[in-house]
Amino acid sequence: MNGSVKDVMTRSVIGVRETAGFKDILIAMRPYGVSAFPVLDSADRVVGVVSEADLLLKEVGPGLTLSRGERMKAAGMTAAELMSTPAITTHPDASVAEAAKIMYTRRVKRLPVVEDDGRLVGIISRVDVLSVFGRPDDQIGDDVRKLIAGEFAVNPDAFDVTVTSGVVTIIGQLELEQRAIARDLISAIRHVVGVVGVRHQIAYPPEDLAEIVRFW
Repeated sequence: MNGSVKDVMTRSVIGVRETAGFKDILIAMRPYGVSAFPVLDSADRVVGVVSEADLLLKEVGPGLTLSRGERMKAAGMTAAELMSTPAITTHPDASVAEAAKIMYTRRVKRLPVVEDDGRLVGIISRVDVLSVFGRPDDQIGDDVRKLIAGEFAVNPDAFDVTVTSGVVTIIGQLELEQRAIARDLISAIRHVVGVVGVRHQIAYPPEDLAEIVRFW
């Protein structure tokens, strides 16, 4: 799953200032249909994220045993006091695969996208990450054939490439000394944008036959 974050991120993203009040944040969530906001400083740099879970502590706090940080959030009144920090972010030039890994390992549903200076330029969600698997099969097939002919300098006519529902099937034959190329090729195909899986049937001449050919 290649492709860059900037290709799938949402560029129209709403943030709240550090000084935004509890009620203002709650009211803003409703019309935009979001469950979290990036929190911005005066230079539009992302300094944290405030979510429904952070706001919920205001209601459930008195009845639970909370950590010191949770107690502070429960008593908080502004975004700066309520937010989770540091913000878990990604860069527009990061790969979609890298963003997906961060979401999975950090258990977050979305990532603010920031430039090198920390300024907010977009947001990427789990739905955005999964959207790469919606590419048409013919586009995936074209990319696979270009990969074969370009990066691997192998005649694409040596292979029969078909793509069905994102699953690439590649059938063909290579010379014995090209085994390493075949392994690298299959690995590269798995990383073409939109590829769900790879099935391959790549044949080679028998080793004993190769020895006879070299001898003669």
